[in-house]
Amino acid sequence: MTDTLIAIRPATPDDVPLIRQLIVELAEYERMRDAAVATDAALREQLFGAQPAAEVLLGEVDGQPAGFALFFHNFSTFLGQRGLYLEDLFVRPQFRGAGLGKRLMATLARLAVQRGCGRFEWSVLDWNTPSIGFYRSIGAVGMDEWTVQRLQGDALHALAARDEL
Repeated sequence: MTDTLIAIRPATPDDVPLIRQLIVELAEYERMRDAAVATDAALREQLFGAQPAAEVLLGEVDGQPAGFALFFHNFSTFLGQRGLYLEDLFVRPQFRGAGLGKRLMATLARLAVQRGCGRFEWSVLDWNTPSIGFYRSIGAVGMDEWTVQRLQGDALHALAARDEL
């Protein structure tokens, strides 16, 4: 794609339906469509309410909505600094190869540096070799010695209800 115009901008409340649609498309790509249950109302509250939980950058290619990055801050006790955590990065298939993914990642890296973050990190599904290759191409290092642990649903509520362990 030559002479492609790529634009990246912060999302606004008016973008919530687009963000939700991109989340659905990402979930379909990741073979987890049933897990994508976020509503417009929930996204509007969590992204643009009184205490936003995350931020979104939208990417456009030649004026067309082409992808997004949803991120938030975490904290490293070892560094004593906050970090930037990329929850989701998605570029619609027809726009892949135009450079939008790299531009989104570079924009996030700049934000991390500007905000004094000690690191920029994310997770990727182990079967997603195209994404892993992309991340390696921009200098990312896999944290293979770490595994993600999660409590959700009934297990989360059961543990929360316990008075003592």
